[in-house]
Amino acid sequence: MTIHYSLTFFLLAAEMITFCLLVAPLPFAVRKRVFSFLSTSPIVAKIIYGLKISFIFVAILFADALQRMFRVAETELAKSGQTMTPDARAEANQHARKFYAQRNVYLTGFCLFLSLVLTRTFQITLELIRTQEEYTKLKKEAGNTRSAEAEKEIADLKKKLAAREAKELDFKTLKKQASQNSKEYDRLATELNTMSGSVSDKRRD
Repeated sequence: MTIHYSLTFFLLAAEMITFCLLVAPLPFAVRKRVFSFLSTSPIVAKIIYGLKISFIFVAILFADALQRMFRVAETELAKSGQTMTPDARAEANQHARKFYAQRNVYLTGFCLFLSLVLTRTFQITLELIRTQEEYTKLKKEAGNTRSAEAEKEIADLKKKLAAREAKELDFKTLKKQASQNSKEYDRLATELNTMSGSVSDKRRD
């Protein structure tokens, strides 16, 4: 394997490891810190910029490997139409060229495909973290609003209860005063009747 395809293989292995780390079941706090660092760090931004340039070269290698694979396929098809006795060495060389061409196509193709998967996975996970943060914030705000509403309702109920207690106290006071007035009226009436009886007896005498 040549040096550029070896580097492509190492890049593919690094992409696979990075993908496993991205989809690992980490706690929300740890995941939030990691993705915040990856999305805001200038060093990571420079590394991503360099990787984008390297993926351009990988795309060129993919196009070249694809072209070679088509050439090998055409050569193999042309030789299959000939009636000459095939040479074992030439046939083995042809199979080796076909294998290398297909390997290079798969290697570069998977490297490019996984780069797209990594980019999309990172964006989706980052959006999910932001959505969870907004949901938590809205949940706290809703809880505070409900608490304020509950406190207001409790205060209103206390006011209504105090008003009812005041009314009951006023009613009891009024009832007590009415009872005292009734008793006083009965006493005065009794005294008046007693005095009236005494005056009548004196007149008879």
